[in-house]
Amino acid sequence: MSSTGASFSEDQFGKKLDRCITDTVVKGFGGLIIGSAASLLFFKRRAWPAWIGTGFGIGVAYRTCEKDLNSLK
Repeated sequence: MSSTGASFSEDQFGKKLDRCITDTVVKGFGGLIIGSAASLLFFKRRAWPAWIGTGFGIGVAYRTCEKDLNSLK
């Protein structure tokens, strides 16, 4: 049988991992939308602002996820 502490720790890790995945998707799409809007308004419909915005969104989500998962140690 597993102890209650191990189950709680695994559940907590699973919840944080789910939150990380959701955060990555939301921030990635948010960056894509903001980059696309900037591309349409300021950069004559170039593709690079959308890619940069997506990269920034995913990078911020990665950093947040890293901090959350390291807090479990």
